[in-house]
Amino acid sequence: MGAGNASMLSEFFLVGLTNDPQLQPILFALFLFVYAVTVVGNLGLLTLIVVSPRLHTPMYFFLSNLSFLDFCYSSVTVPKMLMGFFSGYQAISFSGCVAQTSCFLIFAVTEFFLLASMAYDRYVAICNPLLYHIIMSPRLCLQLVAASYAVGLMNMVLLTSTTFRLTFCHSHAITHYFCDIPPLLKLACSDTQILQLLLFACGGFNVSVSLTIVLVSYVCVFFAIIRIPSAQGKHKTFSTCASHLTAVSLYYGTTVFMYLRPSSEYLLGRDRLVSVFYTVVIPMLNPMIYSLRNKDVKETFWSVLEKASR
Repeated sequence: MGAGNASMLSEFFLVGLTNDPQLQPILFALFLFVYAVTVVGNLGLLTLIVVSPRLHTPMYFFLSNLSFLDFCYSSVTVPKMLMGFFSGYQAISFSGCVAQTSCFLIFAVTEFFLLASMAYDRYVAICNPLLYHIIMSPRLCLQLVAASYAVGLMNMVLLTSTTFRLTFCHSHAITHYFCDIPPLLKLACSDTQILQLLLFACGGFNVSVSLTIVLVSYVCVFFAIIRIPSAQGKHKTFSTCASHLTAVSLYYGTTVFMYLRPSSEYLLGRDRLVSVFYTVVIPMLNPMIYSLRNKDVKETFWSVLEKASR
C-alpha cells in the first residue's frame, strides 16, 4: 500500500447483503441459525473423529481437516455479517480488511487441495486396497495436508500484498458483506491489471492442478468399479465416493464461477448471492453430506452418545 493511501484510508464500509431495515432481523435470524448449525456440525464431526479410534484412518483424518477448514472458512465472514445485521454498523478497519482477506484466501485455497488429497485417498483405497495403509501412511497424510496449507499461504501472500498496494480512491464502500478481492478491485483508481492477471493465474493454477488430481483419481476409480462383478459391490464401492463427489461439485462450481472471470463480468449483486453459497451454505452442508451417507460415522455417533448417556 502506498504511503499516501495509508494516510487517508483507515477503514472500509461493507454494504452487506441488504440495507432494508425490515429484512435485516430476518436475515440475522436465518444466518445465525445457519452458522450455529455449521459450528455444531463441523466441530461435532471433528470431535467425533478425534475421540473415536474406529475413525482413525486416512479418510477420516482428511475429513477432520475439512471440518476444521469449513469451520474457519465460515467464521471468517459470517460473524462480521451478523454484527452488521444486528447493529447496522458495517465498518471494518483497514487492518481488519487485510486480515479477513488473508484468512479467507488461505482457507479457500487450502480446501481445493484438501479435496484433491481426499480424491487421491479414495483412488488408493479402491484401486490398491491391499497397499492402502502402506501407501497412505500417517507421514504422507500429514505431508498432503501441510502441502495444501502451504499452497494456501503462498496464494495469500501473493494476492493480499498485491491487492493492498492499490490506491483506493473511488469510494470506501465495499459492495459485499466481507473483504474480497473482486469488490476491492472496483474501488481501486490505480492500475489493477497486474492484480487481475495474478488473480487469474493463481485461480487457474489452483483449479487446474487440484481438479486434474480429482478427475484422474475418479477416472481410475470408475474403471475399477465397472470391473467389480456384482451390482451390490459396485453400489457399495461407489457410495464411498458419492459424498466427496457432491462436495467437490458444489465447491468447485461456485468458486470457479466467482474467480475465473474477467473483472468486467463481475455483477456485485449476483456475485454476493453466489458468495453466500460457498462461504455460508457449503460449510454447513459438508458435515451433513459426509455423515448422513456414512455408516461408520452414524454408528460411531450413536455409540458415543450411548456411552455418554450412561
